[in-house]
Amino acid sequence: MITARSAAMAFNRYLDRSFDEKNPRTAIREIPKGIISANSALRFVILSSVIFILSTFFINNICFYLSPVALFVILFYSYTKRFTFLCHLVLGIGLSLAPIGAYLAVTGVFAVLPILFSFSVVFWVSGFDIIYALQDIDFDQSQQLYSIPSTVGKAKALRVSELFHLLSAACVIVAGVYGNFHWIYWIGILVFVGMLVYQHSIVKPNDLSKVNIAFMTANGIASVVFAVFVIADLFLGR
Repeated sequence: MITARSAAMAFNRYLDRSFDEKNPRTAIREIPKGIISANSALRFVILSSVIFILSTFFINNICFYLSPVALFVILFYSYTKRFTFLCHLVLGIGLSLAPIGAYLAVTGVFAVLPILFSFSVVFWVSGFDIIYALQDIDFDQSQQLYSIPSTVGKAKALRVSELFHLLSAACVIVAGVYGNFHWIYWIGILVFVGMLVYQHSIVKPNDLSKVNIAFMTANGIASVVFAVFVIADLFLGR
């Protein structure tokens, strides 16, 4: 997880360095500021990718064989803003590999339940990434970069984000029923859904001042607290 995430983040910074330099919001990042060289970032990406693939070799065969696929998805995301407004969904798919990957690492087999959680992650991440992209709508349009906000505008983008988060909530509910979880899990769902509702209540088309609270704080709480309740349900709710 650490090496794959590090590779993806560093590659994104490496690939987007020319855009980051022009965007006032991102011009303070390490590569545009000259704190880290582009070549150093690329070497870090390669090293992290190699360690990631080698690490999966010591887990099991299926994780090892699928590791290049996972790596391709999370690195490919960085290109998508150049040609499709569906880039948010590609990011969601990249992060959604985590539940499936974790389950494969432990069991070595595929199952329906982690796939349901993965669909939840797809829509959850896509939804909050749309909110985050609202900050760059003018810059993206000026540079001919694609995103849902730059394509349909702020108000409609927020409606799409709401739809994605509704689908995410539906997926965790279906997962709860399918997985026969107990009352602790359902408390976690209430917190998770509550955080989704909260972030949409504080971000408006004409007021983006709380985007970072919605993007970082609300989703950080949602993910960590939901994970705690799911784990607690597995150990205490049976």
